[in-house]
Amino acid sequence: MALRPIVKYPVPSLKEVAKPVTEFGPELEALVADMAETMYAAPGVGLAAPQIGIPLRLCVIDVSPKEQPRNLIVLANPEITKAEGEQVDEEGCLSVREYFADVKRFERIWVKAQDLQGNPLEFMAEGFYARVIQHELDHLRGTLFIDHLSSLKRSLYKKKLKKLLQEEEEEQQEQR
Repeated sequence: MALRPIVKYPVPSLKEVAKPVTEFGPELEALVADMAETMYAAPGVGLAAPQIGIPLRLCVIDVSPKEQPRNLIVLANPEITKAEGEQVDEEGCLSVREYFADVKRFERIWVKAQDLQGNPLEFMAEGFYARVIQHELDHLRGTLFIDHLSSLKRSLYKKKLKKLLQEEEEEQQEQR
């Protein structure tokens, strides 16, 4: 297992559509182990392969409370087959620096996917769990949560990001 660097917006690869997982085996298991370690260390509740620079339709999720044992869920080639209801809540993202905003999502979703061995999975998720799945599936389509915001909120975030990136650049130059 190894920590992988998390790709940060505005890196263009985050806007690309991921390719289906076609090979299940030791390489995929090692990738999932790295993704899980990276997600837990971040710390986060979900991580999609594109967030570590791997353009595969693969994500890991764990919404179990921190004091509970870990309950890692691996979804390969996931898709939402049915959705209903509506919820609005605050979201953030490991790939979006220092920004949180309310995003409208479905309250309940039905998901079809494959597990780590390639076996079919079908289940219903609701509430926070459904929100996390929808957020991670967005990554597989090249969409970030900020893409769901109004153009005004997006432009305000881009201004904030520009300032953050300038500050990071200045710090790096001072360290040289």
